[in-house]
Amino acid sequence: MRNKRLIIALLAAITFGLIAAVSVKQYLLSAQTFNRTNDVVVAKVEIPVGSRIIPEQLVVAQFPADVTPVGAIGKIDENLVGRVVISPISPKDPITESKLAPVGSLGGLSSVIPEGYRAMTVKVDDVVGVSGFIMPGTLVDIVVVIQPPKGTANDETISKIVLQNIKVLASGQNIDKPKNDREVERSVRAVTLQVTPEQTEKLALASSEGKLQLVMRNSVDQADEQTSGANKRTLLSGERAMLVPEPGIGSTSTPKAAPTSPRRIAPRPVVKETASAPKVTQPPVAARPTVEVIKGAKKEIQDFPQ
Repeated sequence: MRNKRLIIALLAAITFGLIAAVSVKQYLLSAQTFNRTNDVVVAKVEIPVGSRIIPEQLVVAQFPADVTPVGAIGKIDENLVGRVVISPISPKDPITESKLAPVGSLGGLSSVIPEGYRAMTVKVDDVVGVSGFIMPGTLVDIVVVIQPPKGTANDETISKIVLQNIKVLASGQNIDKPKNDREVERSVRAVTLQVTPEQTEKLALASSEGKLQLVMRNSVDQADEQTSGANKRTLLSGERAMLVPEPGIGSTSTPKAAPTSPRRIAPRPVVKETASAPKVTQPPVAARPTVEVIKGAKKEIQDFPQ
């Protein structure tokens, strides 16, 4: 009996010892993983889009292993120096492959054009260019005012959205967003758009045969809108008032028309006719009975009460 209890106690001690050893091992592994760091190259200064990286712009920093960005570069060498930047890099931002053009790419505008797209420049002014708010990275729709070809059912001048959700690659000769208000105030006479080969043909024809207008859109709102265009008849047909939405994208629903309020009709003035007050006629006073009383030489008339 005593031997059986001793064996049970030994087995329990061995079991608890194994559990404690496994727990300590897992704790040490997790602590080691948490304290492990990786070398990551970060920017010391702002690196603009289209420029080539130089060593003076970079520094190596330590990042925890579990928060190291995907595609991060760990050392400054010949494979990194000279690469072209295709996305804006702010100070202390990690340098990743997604922000760099392929090895051997030329700097400037050609490095930011995606595969299968083209860069096409159109002439603008303060009105066409949305008063200078068109900057690199902005999304725009392109409206053309043009005369339909002869022989069509309607030969009136028409305005139509011909291209939608077009990205602006450059504003003037600037392929990066302006750093201060002074650059925004400078007059921009041309913008470069990112278009497909088919869109370049439409854009070239629209710019030569009609008048272009750029329409800015929210960078989040990239939905396709199909419109029938507008001519003089539809222009003069009137338009219902629309509810003004909140800034930004708060709802994906289409704009709703404002509720129509009933027309107010001024009430007619009510003329009160003042009726003349009826004349109150007093009933005739009934004559009281009287008695003639003679007292010596005096004669009096006494009234009887009613």
